[in-house]
Amino acid sequence: MGKNRNKPFNFVNVFIVLIVIILFIGIVQFVKPGQVRDTTATSGTATVALAQGATPTATNTLSPTLPPGTATVPPPSPTAATTPTETPSVSNLEQSATTPLYTYEVVESYPHDPMAFTQGLIIVDSIMYEGTGRYEQSTLRRVDLKSGESLQLIHLPDQLFGEGITLFDDRIIQLTWKAGAAFVYNKDTFEPIKAFTYPTEGWGITHDGKRLIMSDGTANLYFRDPETFEEIGRVEVFDENGPVVMLNELEYINGEVFANVWKTDKIARIDPETGRVTGWILLTDLLSPEELTTPSDMQNGIAVLNGIAYDADNDRLFITGKLWPTLFEIKIVPVDQ
Repeated sequence: MGKNRNKPFNFVNVFIVLIVIILFIGIVQFVKPGQVRDTTATSGTATVALAQGATPTATNTLSPTLPPGTATVPPPSPTAATTPTETPSVSNLEQSATTPLYTYEVVESYPHDPMAFTQGLIIVDSIMYEGTGRYEQSTLRRVDLKSGESLQLIHLPDQLFGEGITLFDDRIIQLTWKAGAAFVYNKDTFEPIKAFTYPTEGWGITHDGKRLIMSDGTANLYFRDPETFEEIGRVEVFDENGPVVMLNELEYINGEVFANVWKTDKIARIDPETGRVTGWILLTDLLSPEELTTPSDMQNGIAVLNGIAYDADNDRLFITGKLWPTLFEIKIVPVDQ
């Protein structure tokens, strides 16, 4: 995430946030200058006002906008927004022979926007979609795989920190970090459709064809109804060393959830029914610090591994990171033990 994520979650604050949302209109408005309509739709926890929009171009053409009181965390100063203050413990990632280990082979490398703070990455019908984060910089974009260029892009409001994305039934769902809001877009036009609220932080999101699967930086994976966003179950992720925390970007691949673990070079392969880590993919030295625009960003825990996309049609796996100039297609290879 590139920020301090280690403060304990305060459920009192969650209650206050929900009360504030209700008292201060209780809606999430999507605004396009000069073209707003009064059509409304209802999610499981909030009423959403929709705005009509034309097909965006590769520049900023459409932005979801929250009413006063919804974004409860003001944008920090540029320094606070981009510089981590603490490094989470990853002692629970120490391996033993009971969890299979995997390494990688690079199949192909592609250009990637070195200014994209990647939070979500998906490939559907050979089209790549990417969600990026940071206050005042968060976007949703359609990206040309071979060139890395943005073909279509919208900006989130400055007070929102974009997070993971997934595509379900021709709709893109994008989380936010602390605002407790998820936005739903038409996948072709990026026109906002509706929004949902949730009581946790938002980190990563994917789906298994029936349920949305979401992470919040803890060891939990949350299962949510794709129509209402209501929680319908959860599972704690663990390995032989105990709970595995800091689960970040997610991708559902052939019955498993692949999860980046924040500030590590590992991906957890997770059985979503039990929460058991079935394997660790070790991605050490995939990118060197010298390849970054600011090499110190890797050592400082900013330009970290984050971004998993699976091309199901062609059985290809893609990996990247925050501020990385390269998108890698890799092959997973078992480690000889």
